[in-house]
Amino acid sequence: MHKARKRFGQNFLHDSNVIDRIVGSIGPKPDQHLVEIGPGRGAITEPLLDALGGHLDVVELDRDLIPILKAQFFRHDGLHIHEADALQFDFRALAADGRPLRMVGNLPYNISTPLMFHLLSYADIILDMHFMLQKEVVQRLCAAPGDNAYGRLGIMMQYQCETRYMFTVPPGAFNPPPKVESAIVRLTPRKTPKYQANDFATFEKVVKAAFAQRRKTLKNNLKGLLDEDGFAALGIKPSARAETLPIENFVSIANHISG
Repeated sequence: MHKARKRFGQNFLHDSNVIDRIVGSIGPKPDQHLVEIGPGRGAITEPLLDALGGHLDVVELDRDLIPILKAQFFRHDGLHIHEADALQFDFRALAADGRPLRMVGNLPYNISTPLMFHLLSYADIILDMHFMLQKEVVQRLCAAPGDNAYGRLGIMMQYQCETRYMFTVPPGAFNPPPKVESAIVRLTPRKTPKYQANDFATFEKVVKAAFAQRRKTLKNNLKGLLDEDGFAALGIKPSARAETLPIENFVSIANHISG
């Protein structure tokens, strides 16, 4: 039996009720192109293959799991196993047939954030993404202004995607059980942003600076980027804190600076 590896952040899902609920929330259809990242021992791979009529791409980094997956699914000619690091993988190569990709996976906690941003560079070919993540990360992804979890990660993701907290997964659903709760999130890339930043790099810079020191006011955190006249022109209080501002305010600050 393959043992979970700490360096890959592996926790293998085994609870059949949770597996059914995950697959149900994804709602795979036979004509769709799904890509599973980190299939592990194939807990959701099998029901996905059944729902899709036997066609599925999986990306797995742990080379010791490859023969296990090949042996387990040897009857499925339509299962394509890519031995690769998802952070380096070219997902565009999988979309050559013109069908948008639907991404799914139980993401290792240690690479979940950089991997999600890597995938957003393929947003034009991705229909949606369903990921199992640390519950705290999903809360941050879906947080609204004023929430304790609201911050840089949620703003950057919500600018590019609709985010939805699906449900919580307890530690006991995994082997070995992680020390934290997990949750399923649905990320749907926006065809066009709800609020358009003229220069994305400036928008990123503004959001990063605004949350550099959470307890400080915008006036302090944005010193050198926005002066008092700028705050007045935008109708934003210099004494406000970043966690109280909706995304459109960060976009308007960025556009004011870049414009």
